[in-house]
Amino acid sequence: MRGRLRTAGVVAALTLFFAASVPAVAEEEQRAPATPVTVPALADWTPAAGSYTYERSARLVADSASERRIADTLADDLRDAGHGTAGVVRGGVRPGDIVIDVQPSRTSLGAEGYELRAGKRLSVTAATETGAFYGTRTLLQLLAQSDRIPAGRTVDVPRYQERGVGVCACYIHVSMPWLENLVREMAYHKLSQLLLELKVKSDAHPEANTWGYYTKDEIRRLVALGEKYHVEIIPEINSPGHMDPWIENRPDLQLTDSDGNKQPSRLDITRPEAFAYYAGLIDEYAQVFTSTSWHMGADEYMLGSDFAKYPQILKYAQDRYGPDATPQDAFIDFVNRVYAHAAAKGRKLRIWNDGLTGANTAPVAAGTTVEHWLNVAVKPSRLIAQGYPLMNAAYALYLVRGGFHSDTKGLYDQSWDPRSFEGERLASRDGITGAKISLWPDNGRGETENEVAVALWPALRHIAQATWGDPHPDATYAQFATRGTAVGHAPGWRDLTRIPVADGSYTFRTRGRSFDAEVARTADGYATVRTADGCLEIRGGKLTLNVPLQPGVEASAQACDPGNTLQRWQLEPAAGGYRLVNAITRMPVGVTQDGRLAQYPPDQRTPAVWHLSIRP
Repeated sequence: MRGRLRTAGVVAALTLFFAASVPAVAEEEQRAPATPVTVPALADWTPAAGSYTYERSARLVADSASERRIADTLADDLRDAGHGTAGVVRGGVRPGDIVIDVQPSRTSLGAEGYELRAGKRLSVTAATETGAFYGTRTLLQLLAQSDRIPAGRTVDVPRYQERGVGVCACYIHVSMPWLENLVREMAYHKLSQLLLELKVKSDAHPEANTWGYYTKDEIRRLVALGEKYHVEIIPEINSPGHMDPWIENRPDLQLTDSDGNKQPSRLDITRPEAFAYYAGLIDEYAQVFTSTSWHMGADEYMLGSDFAKYPQILKYAQDRYGPDATPQDAFIDFVNRVYAHAAAKGRKLRIWNDGLTGANTAPVAAGTTVEHWLNVAVKPSRLIAQGYPLMNAAYALYLVRGGFHSDTKGLYDQSWDPRSFEGERLASRDGITGAKISLWPDNGRGETENEVAVALWPALRHIAQATWGDPHPDATYAQFATRGTAVGHAPGWRDLTRIPVADGSYTFRTRGRSFDAEVARTADGYATVRTADGCLEIRGGKLTLNVPLQPGVEASAQACDPGNTLQRWQLEPAAGGYRLVNAITRMPVGVTQDGRLAQYPPDQRTPAVWHLSIRP
């Protein structure tokens, strides 16, 4: 796949790189050389005579500790991209070298900008380590198209600090290889924040460890990858609404309505025990996440209901803020208590905007970053005037699994930029921190991860362009899309659509069970497993977002349905055989004591290793 992309990139980009340098006619001699092709596009390019040619003998020159960290990462990426092994050395620059130069005095480049110069050697200069890292991403994109880079100079500085992707892995599990691909792609396109709503397996509250969690070691590895690639991974546990992944087994913390009905998705913000529980989760996440931000969500607390059903909330607010207080004050009080707890741990708070309806008398704590996704009474301009840092997380930028997908072409054609909020467009970017696209699992079985990725990569490149520089660098969206083809995927990106066995008839064997089945590749890069009785499917148990997520749910033969994503499987190589992992639930299938096939998280039961033999 990568070889094909790289070849396509050369074909697509050679004309853009070199058309002006071909001395066929006098008119072409006078034409200015084209700006090299990157995503985000280079807004500033000054051409020079000649070119830089990358040779396998090229060295990476880096003197300081920060320079060497960047050079070491670049060396890894050059190797992964098929450019050989480049040595990292100190001093003694010679032609053909790549120089990494961090100069704190270059303050005009800001915290993330860089200068790249190409000639007999190539240099990346920045005021910070992060800026130098982004310069190496530009270099890698250029080398993905050709080993020959036209001589010239660029100064490349982002317009917005926060350039992000949000992923809700909060109900439907998202595989680690998929998230690792995302981190690499984000860094390659100079995106800086991965806002990740997810459940980490809790030691303090084992009753919350229903499926959908990640182990702490898994998160530590992902965070380490983010640190290496300058992607800040910001965790989120949504509260006080959408708390059912955490409190479905804690009825004592669930909000109770006036009819005595428990609300499993709503935390009772009037109970000290509920706040202590949530604060304890923040502290536990701090063991594995290094981000200086905490996202508490704070959206849709009264979704499908209203405060009138919960008189205890009004009483709490009036006891705390006086007789004129509103139920909304109790909600804001909870937000502010979370703010104070996070601040004491050295973390800044982030919330969604839809809870800020103006019905409260108590203000949200100053410094809280608001992510604006929904058009409500309190407009973006008012939030900025009140001093809140504001991120554009517009619904127009959403990709809903099995539902709405952002119209990337339409946004590009409109020259969308982070000033265009839901319900209001601002004249200035002052007070706007940036923007992000968001991935939600509303219909968890509607699309597989591989299908989501097809829609994600164009949207990712667009948000990278719109937050870093000119939102409309090319005359048409087709031309902009060609940039993505030219630069390809990030070094180290894995093609997750590959099937390790050929289509055919196999016997599956593991300890305690065997069965015969036809394996056939699906269009999205998984496999169906068809027995004599039907296609293997996860079915049964409680459904969450239309997905059977409980451990122990059976895998059984059902009528084959090409559109049923729960009948799609990954065969993951393991110990001379394969783990059989459902494409949606992300749990491997093992054998129960009574011989049934059932799904379990791999840290709860050792996954079965299936040995496949071809049937005659």
